[in-house]
Amino acid sequence: MPFAHQPVLLAEVVQLLDPRPGEFFVDATVGGGGHSAAILPRLLPGGHLLGLDRDAAAVTAARERLAPFGTGAEIVQANFRDLAAVLAARGIQGVDGLLFDLGVSSYQLDNPERGFSYQVDAPLDMRMGQDQDLTAAKVVNNWPADKLAAVIWQYGEERWATRIADFIVAARQERPITTTGQLVTIIKEAIPAGARRSGHHPAKRTFQALRIAINGELDALQSALAELEAILKPGGRVGVISFHSLEDRIVKEVFRNLSGRCTCPPGLPVCTCGRRQVLVPVTRKPVVPTATEIAGNPRARSARLRVARRVLKNKDGE
Repeated sequence: MPFAHQPVLLAEVVQLLDPRPGEFFVDATVGGGGHSAAILPRLLPGGHLLGLDRDAAAVTAARERLAPFGTGAEIVQANFRDLAAVLAARGIQGVDGLLFDLGVSSYQLDNPERGFSYQVDAPLDMRMGQDQDLTAAKVVNNWPADKLAAVIWQYGEERWATRIADFIVAARQERPITTTGQLVTIIKEAIPAGARRSGHHPAKRTFQALRIAINGELDALQSALAELEAILKPGGRVGVISFHSLEDRIVKEVFRNLSGRCTCPPGLPVCTCGRRQVLVPVTRKPVVPTATEIAGNPRARSARLRVARRVLKNKDGE
């Protein structure tokens, strides 16, 4: 199926990241190239955009979409947790703009073969990069109940995590769990009927948890954000679009920690308090989609955008 993905908060991303001619930007989750296609015209002439994605289908789609920009765009298949290494391999010492659009794409959700959706029966996969070995089928058929329960609780915040894990283990003893439909049925049987009558689809939290665990999404985010001071040029901007509280909590904490102001008395030539301000928040609160955007793209409903700017100069002159 063709790679289709509607970028969320597009106007807000362009406005807040403020790309300018001659700058170097990184779209760390390029997907189908929707955000990049809006950013690139603002970088020209003289600018460049490097796009990363771990999904080979996304890389192909982005290259096709951004081909009209010629050498102004380069797309590579890579996990954004390796962004610092990707930049170093190209001799790039700093970037002016950096965007992360987290989570799963519409293409991945809508393509049954990828096994991300609990709405259709499909092979139980959930890999964002299909070159990796670990799949959802291997997790649900091999991990012990306590590990499954911990993942479903930690990454899905599912109150019935232990029951779901126990039901999965019992079901796999009868036959292997190989499809999303089988897993959905097991989850529905595990959650009491009264708890299934309201709120989200009963499998939503478990599928989210498995996807995060299989793809190492939160660890990758932590690793990438830990490199912000080294990656961003002075004055460089970083934006992160998250889609659930676990992601947003990490972004909020990292931005807050890197925004700590020095408490040394004025006039000291060198900071002695150890609190170095690396980022300045551009958005005090996360930016959310408008009602109009949500009406046109319901999947944008949970999107949250946070943006920060690298300080021009620390107190110690770095």
